[in-house]
Amino acid sequence: MNLAICSLASGSSGNSFLIKNEDTMLLVDAGISAKQTDRDLASLGLELKDVDAVLITHEHTDHIKGLKAVCSASGAAVYATRGTISGIQFAEELEDVRAFCPGDSFRIGSIEVGTFPTSHDAAEPSGFVFSAGGRSAAIVTDTGYVTDECFSCMRRADVLVLESNHDESVLKMGRYPWFLKQRILSDRGHLSNEAAANAVLKLLKLEQLEGTERSRLVLLAHLSKENNFPQMALATMSNILAAEGFAPGDRLRIEVLSRTERSPLYIL
Repeated sequence: MNLAICSLASGSSGNSFLIKNEDTMLLVDAGISAKQTDRDLASLGLELKDVDAVLITHEHTDHIKGLKAVCSASGAAVYATRGTISGIQFAEELEDVRAFCPGDSFRIGSIEVGTFPTSHDAAEPSGFVFSAGGRSAAIVTDTGYVTDECFSCMRRADVLVLESNHDESVLKMGRYPWFLKQRILSDRGHLSNEAAANAVLKLLKLEQLEGTERSRLVLLAHLSKENNFPQMALATMSNILAAEGFAPGDRLRIEVLSRTERSPLYIL
């Protein structure tokens, strides 16, 4: 099998992604229970015991709450930045923890892993880009803006998982307390629908200028339950791109990931 990616869950209640090829199986984050992870993997004909490693973006609960149980069941190694490790209260209870610095690259099995810093209110958050067989998938979530390093890795991605957390107007008029609204809207918070769309637009314009256009699937991720809707995220992205001559079509596909349900397995 070529490189493949699947979202097991993507939202404020829990996040976890599967990355695999024929001989290596990775999880990015373990923010759902080991029971749900095992069930979702079984629905794909896979087993939790075959997970080789869990890579952690940052230490917030919706990204690590199932980590201890997942590692206990699978024996998987944990990869995280030193800052993230220091923020995981039960890190000393994990048997195999391996630290990296954002910007490092390393190989796990037959999958090359690239890392890059994100901008979030966490100790030392990181995003990931995975490559194998000439294909790549990037995960860019939980960031207040798209850093230069994020953008460079986005350019490599045949499948781009990109945060589209909230609609700014809905958030500002909603019931969240003011301090929480300010946190989400800050440059260490979360990407809005418009910010996500403008990041993709910047990418497509640059590729057009360089003559490096490619086919790409964009998966909109980490939608807020309170401050967004799948149709709104998709419409914002599609409308902003179409207004600049980049309407989604055969070469650019856009889908929205469920907050709680497993996605299809996307084979690159």
